[in-house]
Amino acid sequence: MSSTATPPEARPLAGARPSAAEAARFHWRALEGLYASAPVNTLFDSRLEVLAEGHARITFEVTPSCFHAAGAAHGTIYFKMLDDAAFYAANTLVTDRFLLTTSFNLHFTKPISSGTIVAEGHWVSGRRRVLVAESRLVDADGEEVGRGTGTFQRSRIALSGLEGYSSGLTAALAR
Repeated sequence: MSSTATPPEARPLAGARPSAAEAARFHWRALEGLYASAPVNTLFDSRLEVLAEGHARITFEVTPSCFHAAGAAHGTIYFKMLDDAAFYAANTLVTDRFLLTTSFNLHFTKPISSGTIVAEGHWVSGRRRVLVAESRLVDADGEEVGRGTGTFQRSRIALSGLEGYSSGLTAALAR
């Protein structure tokens, strides 16, 4: 008679170095913590998910508080969502420094009147000093409402010195 046992979940030993895949996931969760900790994000109902290297998604609820006088989302909302999605997609490739947006080009495709908007960011090129990423906004009907391309540069600001990044990393390591 044979039996099959399920092995216990593999956990790194204390002091052991995480694998490259684990380190990447820790970095991504720390970036999510950084996004959540930014004071500007308390003004919006939004959430960042880092999905893979070079790929970030922000889900954003557009409410009347985001509207201009004609009753649709103000352009600053488009910029915020597009820039953040592209920025975090690019910062997945940089584990030591905070990136800075040096330029951003955006295109408005359709007015946003309300609802859930998803910003998808994808890294395009660059890994050392300057990175390029693009993003697009999709409404609840699956229609594109805007797109943009950004250029991001490494700053002198260490990610490890930012409270939101550190707390996100601590939470990721505790899982």
